[in-house]
Amino acid sequence: MRVVVQRVKRASVTIGGTLHSSIGKGLLILLGVEDCDEQSDLEWLVKKSANLRIFDDENGVMNRSLLDVGGEAMVVSQFTLLASTKKGNRPSYIRAAGHEKAVPMYEAFCRHFSEEISRPVATGVFGADMQVELVNDGPVTICIDTKNKE
Repeated sequence: MRVVVQRVKRASVTIGGTLHSSIGKGLLILLGVEDCDEQSDLEWLVKKSANLRIFDDENGVMNRSLLDVGGEAMVVSQFTLLASTKKGNRPSYIRAAGHEKAVPMYEAFCRHFSEEISRPVATGVFGADMQVELVNDGPVTICIDTKNKE
Protein backbone atom coordinates (compact mmCIF):
# COMPACT_ATOMS: atom_id res chain seq x y z
CA MET A 1 0.00 0.00 0.00
CA ARG A 2 1.36 3.36 -0.96
CA VAL A 3 0.28 6.91 -0.17
CA VAL A 4 1.23 10.40 -1.11
CA VAL A 5 0.36 12.68 1.82
CA GLN A 6 0.11 16.37 1.07
CA ARG A 7 -0.34 19.13 3.63
CA VAL A 8 -2.95 21.41 2.10
CA LYS A 9 -4.63 24.72 2.75
CA ARG A 10 -7.62 23.31 0.85
CA ALA A 11 -8.48 20.50 -1.55
CA SER A 12 -11.49 19.39 -3.57
CA VAL A 13 -12.71 16.62 -5.86
CA THR A 14 -14.95 17.43 -8.81
CA ILE A 15 -16.62 14.72 -10.90
CA GLY A 16 -18.38 15.54 -14.15
CA GLY A 17 -18.29 19.25 -13.39
CA THR A 18 -19.96 18.80 -9.99
CA LEU A 19 -18.17 19.34 -6.68
CA HIS A 20 -18.11 15.99 -4.87
CA SER A 21 -16.14 16.88 -1.72
CA SER A 22 -13.82 19.48 -0.28
CA ILE A 23 -11.72 20.20 2.79
CA GLY A 24 -9.92 23.14 4.35
CA LYS A 25 -6.58 22.94 6.17
CA GLY A 26 -5.44 19.36 6.54
CA LEU A 27 -4.19 16.39 4.55
CA LEU A 28 -4.94 15.18 1.05
CA ILE A 29 -4.01 11.50 0.88
CA LEU A 30 -3.68 9.73 -2.46
CA LEU A 31 -3.93 5.97 -1.86
CA GLY A 32 -2.73 3.08 -4.01
CA VAL A 33 -3.59 -0.51 -3.07
CA GLU A 34 -1.38 -3.41 -4.13
CA ASP A 35 -2.52 -7.02 -4.59
CA CYS A 36 -0.37 -8.25 -1.70
CA ASP A 37 -1.59 -5.63 0.83
CA GLU A 38 -3.11 -6.86 4.07
CA GLN A 39 -5.17 -5.43 6.93
CA SER A 40 -1.98 -4.92 8.95
CA ASP A 41 -0.59 -2.66 6.18
CA LEU A 42 -3.78 -0.62 6.23
CA GLU A 43 -3.76 -0.19 10.01
CA TRP A 44 -0.08 0.78 10.09
CA LEU A 45 -0.51 3.30 7.27
CA VAL A 46 -3.57 4.93 8.86
CA LYS A 47 -1.70 5.49 12.13
CA LYS A 48 1.47 6.66 10.39
CA SER A 49 -0.39 9.15 8.17
CA ALA A 50 -2.62 10.58 10.91
CA ASN A 51 0.33 11.04 13.25
CA LEU A 52 2.84 12.52 10.78
CA ARG A 53 4.25 15.62 12.42
CA ILE A 54 4.17 17.91 9.39
CA PHE A 55 2.21 20.89 10.73
CA ASP A 56 3.99 23.87 12.26
CA ASP A 57 4.08 24.48 15.99
CA GLU A 58 4.21 27.93 17.58
CA ASN A 59 7.90 28.19 16.61
CA GLY A 60 7.31 27.41 12.94
CA VAL A 61 8.79 23.92 13.28
CA MET A 62 6.98 20.93 11.75
CA ASN A 63 6.18 19.27 15.05
CA ARG A 64 2.40 18.76 15.04
CA SER A 65 0.20 16.10 13.50
CA LEU A 66 -3.22 16.34 11.89
CA LEU A 67 -4.63 15.19 15.23
CA ASP A 68 -2.81 18.00 17.05
CA VAL A 69 -4.09 20.76 14.75
CA GLY A 70 -7.62 19.38 14.32
CA GLY A 71 -7.27 19.43 10.54
CA GLU A 72 -9.47 17.84 7.93
CA ALA A 73 -8.63 14.90 5.66
CA MET A 74 -9.46 13.76 2.16
CA VAL A 75 -8.58 10.32 0.79
CA VAL A 76 -8.58 9.71 -2.97
CA SER A 77 -7.89 6.33 -4.58
CA GLN A 78 -5.07 6.42 -7.13
CA PHE A 79 -3.88 3.15 -8.65
CA THR A 80 -1.23 5.00 -10.68
CA LEU A 81 0.88 5.30 -7.51
CA LEU A 82 1.80 1.67 -8.13
CA ALA A 83 3.11 2.27 -11.64
CA SER A 84 6.24 0.45 -12.69
CA THR A 85 8.44 2.36 -15.13
CA LYS A 86 11.31 -0.12 -15.31
CA LYS A 87 10.74 -1.11 -18.94
CA GLY A 88 9.93 1.30 -21.74
CA ASN A 89 8.00 4.51 -21.40
CA ARG A 90 4.50 3.17 -20.86
CA PRO A 91 3.89 2.55 -17.14
CA SER A 92 2.71 -0.89 -16.07
CA TYR A 93 0.07 -1.17 -13.35
CA ILE A 94 0.37 -4.93 -12.87
CA ARG A 95 1.01 -4.51 -9.11
CA ALA A 96 -2.15 -2.50 -8.53
CA ALA A 97 -4.97 -4.46 -6.91
CA GLY A 98 -8.11 -5.10 -8.95
CA HIS A 99 -11.49 -3.68 -7.95
CA GLU A 100 -12.44 -6.75 -5.89
CA LYS A 101 -9.58 -6.09 -3.47
CA ALA A 102 -8.89 -2.38 -3.92
CA VAL A 103 -12.44 -1.09 -3.29
CA PRO A 104 -12.87 -2.77 0.14
CA MET A 105 -9.33 -1.75 1.15
CA TYR A 106 -9.93 1.87 0.09
CA GLU A 107 -13.24 1.98 1.96
CA ALA A 108 -11.65 0.40 5.05
CA PHE A 109 -8.78 2.90 4.93
CA CYS A 110 -11.25 5.79 4.84
CA ARG A 111 -13.29 4.31 7.70
CA HIS A 112 -10.22 3.64 9.88
CA PHE A 113 -8.75 7.06 9.12
CA SER A 114 -12.03 8.70 10.12
CA GLU A 115 -12.00 6.74 13.39
CA GLU A 116 -8.34 7.64 14.00
CA ILE A 117 -8.95 11.39 13.65
CA SER A 118 -12.48 11.33 15.17
CA ARG A 119 -14.07 13.19 12.28
CA PRO A 120 -15.48 12.42 8.83
CA VAL A 121 -13.06 11.97 5.95
CA ALA A 122 -13.82 13.48 2.55
CA THR A 123 -13.39 11.10 -0.37
CA GLY A 124 -13.31 10.73 -4.09
CA VAL A 125 -15.23 8.05 -5.97
CA PHE A 126 -13.31 4.87 -6.69
CA GLY A 127 -12.73 4.44 -10.42
CA ALA A 128 -14.29 7.78 -11.38
CA ASP A 129 -12.65 10.36 -13.62
CA MET A 130 -11.93 12.94 -10.93
CA GLN A 131 -10.45 16.40 -11.02
CA VAL A 132 -8.52 16.89 -7.81
CA GLU A 133 -7.57 20.45 -6.93
CA LEU A 134 -5.37 21.45 -4.03
CA VAL A 135 -3.31 24.22 -2.58
CA ASN A 136 -0.25 22.44 -1.21
CA ASP A 137 0.90 24.17 1.96
CA GLY A 138 4.66 24.51 2.14
CA PRO A 139 4.81 22.58 -0.15
CA VAL A 140 4.86 19.50 2.04
CA THR A 141 4.52 16.15 0.25
CA ILE A 142 5.45 12.82 1.87
CA CYS A 143 5.47 9.41 0.15
CA ILE A 144 4.98 6.34 2.34
CA ASP A 145 5.03 2.70 1.24
CA THR A 146 4.14 -0.13 3.59
CA LYS A 147 6.87 -2.22 1.95
CA ASN A 148 9.40 0.11 3.57
CA LYS A 149 8.07 0.19 7.13
CA GLU A 150 11.01 -1.61 8.72
